[in-house]
Amino acid sequence: MNLPNKLTLLRVIMIPFFVVAMYLSYKWVALAIFIVASLTDMADGKIARKYNLVTDFGKFMDPLADKMLVISALICLVESMRIAAFIVIIIVAREFIISGFRLIAVEKGKVIAASWWGKFKTTFQMIMVVLMIADVDYSLSANASFGEAYSILTNVIMVIAVALTIISLVDYLVKNWSVMDGQY
Repeated sequence: MNLPNKLTLLRVIMIPFFVVAMYLSYKWVALAIFIVASLTDMADGKIARKYNLVTDFGKFMDPLADKMLVISALICLVESMRIAAFIVIIIVAREFIISGFRLIAVEKGKVIAASWWGKFKTTFQMIMVVLMIADVDYSLSANASFGEAYSILTNVIMVIAVALTIISLVDYLVKNWSVMDGQY
């Protein structure tokens, strides 16, 4: 197993530790774990492409590890009432649809790698999660305007993440519809 695939597996292994930290309200520990796990996503892709270590396992498991990390975080954020459930439903529905497409493609001998839209979507979702976990209540302090700006920034990133979720879904379906037609 090559280094990029090991980094992908490390990301998966970090998820339960992240969830436990969120559950115990150790938000700074959870934030650190989430950031490190997110950075493994960036590192494994760069290493795989730079050293020609791209594998079918990596093409399949890397996006799955991203989904598991982000969805785990979003569920924790719903429980702590930092994000609306309907937003998480949109994101999770997209992931189920894409995973279904990937499974059908695998059955037909085709591995479909993540698109650039999907990578942008994942990046913005990860930034959104980081901002939501790090959320600090500045409303009672002298820095109330910072708190307002932080809240606006978080909401803007959330809207972008949801928009990219939908755009990447449509892009994925259009580019890979032949999987459903049996034209592979």
